[in-house]
Amino acid sequence: MRAGFGTGAGGGAGAGEGRDDGPGEGRDDGPGEGRDDGPEGGLPFFVYGTLRPGEHNHDLFLRGRVAVEEPARLAGALLYDGPGYPYAIEAAGTAAPGTVASGAVMGELVTAKPEEYDELLAVLDELEEYAAPGDPRNLYVRVARDVLRADATPARAWVYFAAPHVAHALRARGRLIADGDWLAHIRGR
Repeated sequence: MRAGFGTGAGGGAGAGEGRDDGPGEGRDDGPGEGRDDGPEGGLPFFVYGTLRPGEHNHDLFLRGRVAVEEPARLAGALLYDGPGYPYAIEAAGTAAPGTVASGAVMGELVTAKPEEYDELLAVLDELEEYAAPGDPRNLYVRVARDVLRADATPARAWVYFAAPHVAHALRARGRLIADGDWLAHIRGR
C-alpha cells in the first residue's frame, strides 16, 4: 500500500475526493471491469513507473506472471513525480474523441500470462490502491486507454491514472516530469 500525494494518513482520502477534476479522470470508458472480449480474456497493462523493468516492483509483482513486455507510449498524458513513484494524469482535452493534447508518458505494455491474469489484476489494483470506480479512497483509477507500441501500432490497455483528488493536487503543486519518462527522471537525479 502507498501513502500518496494529496492523501490523508493511510492514503486514499483527501481534499476534493470524489470530484472529477479533468477530462476522463476517474472514469472507466473501457470494456468493463477486469475482463474484456480480447483473445486472451483480458487487457494488457501499461506500466510507467516502479513496475517497469529494472525497478523494484517489477520483480515483486510481475516476475513469472507476464507473457510479453514491450516498449510503449501513452499519448495525451502527463507524468508527475510523487513520493517515490510517479502519477500519470490525462492532459486536458484527451477524453473527447478526435482532440489533440500535448504530452506523452513512456512505459511498457505488459501482457499477463492467461492463467495469471485474474491474480495479477487483483494484485495491481491493491498496489495502486484502486478499490472500485468512483471510490473516494482510490489513490489511482484504472481506465482503458489506447497506447502505442514502438512500431506505432495501437493497443488497448489498462492504465492507472492519479485519482481525481490526487490529480487536482498535482496540477496545483506537483513536479511535472517534462519528458514523461520515469526511468530517465530517476537516473538523472
